[in-house]
Amino acid sequence: MSTLIVVAVAVGIAGWVNRDLIRLKIASVYARVASKAGHMQTPVGPTGNFRGEAPWALSALPECLRQDSESSGSLHYVREHLPHDAVPVAPPADLAYGDCTIAVRGEEAFVRRGSDRFLIPPRVRFYRAGALLAMLREAAGSVELRVYEPAKR
Repeated sequence: MSTLIVVAVAVGIAGWVNRDLIRLKIASVYARVASKAGHMQTPVGPTGNFRGEAPWALSALPECLRQDSESSGSLHYVREHLPHDAVPVAPPADLAYGDCTIAVRGEEAFVRRGSDRFLIPPRVRFYRAGALLAMLREAAGSVELRVYEPAKR
């Protein structure tokens, strides 16, 4: 017990003596502000076109399609989740939803909306079931199914 008291007092004294070494200093930061109330600043943000590989592209365009469901697993498991009346879309095909166009070419697809361009990489297949669009994509030993319905206008 006495050893514990001696250690606690030693740690307390060492902390008190070295308190300047432990001190944290936070610097002030100044932000520039326009001096005139009517002065317009250039907007900050992306101004260019979006381009790139995006397996999730259709899920990121709610103005065109709204994702209803997602399933992933083995090909057998995912196929069981296809809408019952699904019919394959044979490439080459162009699908239009709102202001989005999906160009199905072989085992890949190109999504275009305005000046934005996305590639859904291979192995992707599309199915139609009434108004629904289903996208089945195989990658890295896994299969993913996403089912979409057209966006309401």
